[in-house]
Amino acid sequence: MLYESIRNLPIVSPHGHTVPEWFSDNKRFNDPADLLIVPDHYVFRMLYSQGIPLEELGVGVAPADRDPRAIFRHLADRWYLFLGTPTRGWIEHTLREVFEIAEPLGPDTADAIYDRIDAALAQPGFRPVALMERFGIEVLATTDAALDDLSPHAAFADRGHSTRFIPTFRPDAVLDPRARGWATAMGRLGEMTGEDCATMDGWRAALAARRQHFIAYGATATDHAIERLETEWLDDSAAQHLLDQCLTGQADEPARRRLYNHMLIEMAQMSVEDGLVMQLHAGSARGTNQSVSERFGPDTGADIPVAQDWVRGADALLNRVGNNPDAAIIAFTLDEGLFSRELAPMAGHWPALRLGPPWWFLDSPNAIRRYLDAVVETAGYWNLAGFNDDTRALMSIPARHDMWRRAVASHLDDQVAAGKFGTKDAEQVAEWLAVGAARAAYRL
Repeated sequence: MLYESIRNLPIVSPHGHTVPEWFSDNKRFNDPADLLIVPDHYVFRMLYSQGIPLEELGVGVAPADRDPRAIFRHLADRWYLFLGTPTRGWIEHTLREVFEIAEPLGPDTADAIYDRIDAALAQPGFRPVALMERFGIEVLATTDAALDDLSPHAAFADRGHSTRFIPTFRPDAVLDPRARGWATAMGRLGEMTGEDCATMDGWRAALAARRQHFIAYGATATDHAIERLETEWLDDSAAQHLLDQCLTGQADEPARRRLYNHMLIEMAQMSVEDGLVMQLHAGSARGTNQSVSERFGPDTGADIPVAQDWVRGADALLNRVGNNPDAAIIAFTLDEGLFSRELAPMAGHWPALRLGPPWWFLDSPNAIRRYLDAVVETAGYWNLAGFNDDTRALMSIPARHDMWRRAVASHLDDQVAAGKFGTKDAEQVAEWLAVGAARAAYRL
């Protein structure tokens, strides 16, 4: 079977959101709720949708003030809510494969399963670094703010571990004038780099310096979270005028958006120069539940997909760098119709562009199959960026990669059965999609 040939290949995780300190400090996880529920918005958003207050799920609550057993019981009591969701598959995979728990989760088994997980977490083999080794993680990338000092990555590197544990440059806070606290962050950026960020030359130089800092710690990629993808090239005079307005608080929303749209192209040009791969995650309206965002902050389950126009939105950027084979841009969307209509044809043409996997709300077995069926006939397999798990939950990393590999194998089995190509070609493509494409796309 194709799946058996790829199931145990190393895990390449080039984009995710695990906590860097987990691996530098290598302390035990506090409890089963802290491991499986509190950091994972895929889990707690479903429970919140059924009326469970986020505080009762540990969100925004200090560990000392949580009742982890009660949080776990909330999940077990309502486990039926997750029928049909990939989240259920990931957690079942974790219980079965990591903790060797065969009993189904439910109200009657909640305490016993909690106790077994809690006892396991006390063992050295369930510390973060040991789990990294057990899962066969070859590369693990975190996502880090542009102003981070990256000390956890430095501490981990000092151990000489075989896993490549690398940061990813996330400059939104110092790139997008619409970001909360942008002016303050710009001041810190200038202080850290010794550059005058009130000038376009200084701003560019400061961003380039921070990129080099990340590269020194192993980074191979940047990441940009974009609600609506738009790009526009401005000459320095026009860009400086907008920067002046933004820094003095005189810019309206369209002016702030224009400056950001220009800076995305500046970032693409820097990627040509320093080799960092540019990830564009477009199509999520952030924090749509205002009261939840105000009380609990970002990434608390109220981000919702919105429609995109990649052809026009990326036009200025691609016509600036898209023909340059030294550029590397990975496109992500939550607008599923774009895979066949826009992104596969674009990835099948522009030398700089690769197509990222189904992401976030599309990270599921059925969506992966739909994605492969939608894009392969136009983009082929070698213009795809493979898989990344994009997770905040360490335990879901092997589960998500296993889900991807099963879906890939099923797709390729269908291709072989339909006479599209033979088993030998399918085996080559299977390995490419499991690990090779991510290594290539992210320059690992």
